[in-house]
Amino acid sequence: MRSGNPALNQNTFLDVGSGQVLARGGDVMTLNGTVNKTGLLLLLVVLTASYTWSLFDPYNPSATMPWMLTGGIGGFVVAIVTVFKKQWAPVTAPLYAALEGLFIGGISAFFEARFPGIVMQAVMLTLGVLASLLLAYKSGLIKATENFKLGVVAATGGIALLYLVNIGLRLFGFEGFGFIHESSTMGIVFSVFVVIIAALNLVLDFDFIESGAEAGAPKYMEWYGAFGLVVTLVWLYLEILRLLAKLQSRD
Repeated sequence: MRSGNPALNQNTFLDVGSGQVLARGGDVMTLNGTVNKTGLLLLLVVLTASYTWSLFDPYNPSATMPWMLTGGIGGFVVAIVTVFKKQWAPVTAPLYAALEGLFIGGISAFFEARFPGIVMQAVMLTLGVLASLLLAYKSGLIKATENFKLGVVAATGGIALLYLVNIGLRLFGFEGFGFIHESSTMGIVFSVFVVIIAALNLVLDFDFIESGAEAGAPKYMEWYGAFGLVVTLVWLYLEILRLLAKLQSRD
């Protein structure tokens, strides 16, 4: 049971001390419950994103910066808390969705001002990828084998490490890895690769949530499973947005 999503790792449904499933019987995690809670979290993302979107002024883009910083930093902190305190997920997962929406709304408005129509394209592509991979997973066309999981986890870890090193280099005044942001051929190929890996993480998340439901995880894990899936969807959306921006900047 592996997932490239750091929120859904191999210990998610286990008691670290005993190695046993957290709960069995009674009020347990279900697939339908997780789907419903994922929908609620996505609705929260859209609502708060709409708020920062409405505040955006192309002539004064810094006006939404406080909200974006609050959403970005706050969402990251809440996500870390949720990973270590899974029992708090019924509260922290909605809070994460609301904060992340503030960040997404502001950055989406910024991209839309520069490339009109790009946000709707990114949203539709993200939903299309989600639906396609869910269908492929349920039909058995894509199977989350151990080798598949290991490959996706390794690639995800490599991308995360590359991003962290790039941030560190820029903080110390170095140029960093230009292809991460540039619209060069290498930059576009890199973005395509990241989008593919982000999308494949959805398959691992589907498999992991299904395994948790079958194992009889406690009811609050529905919120945690929904939280993990939203984390991947947010990452996928942002990477698709970056890829589209790179492609349009070459026109």
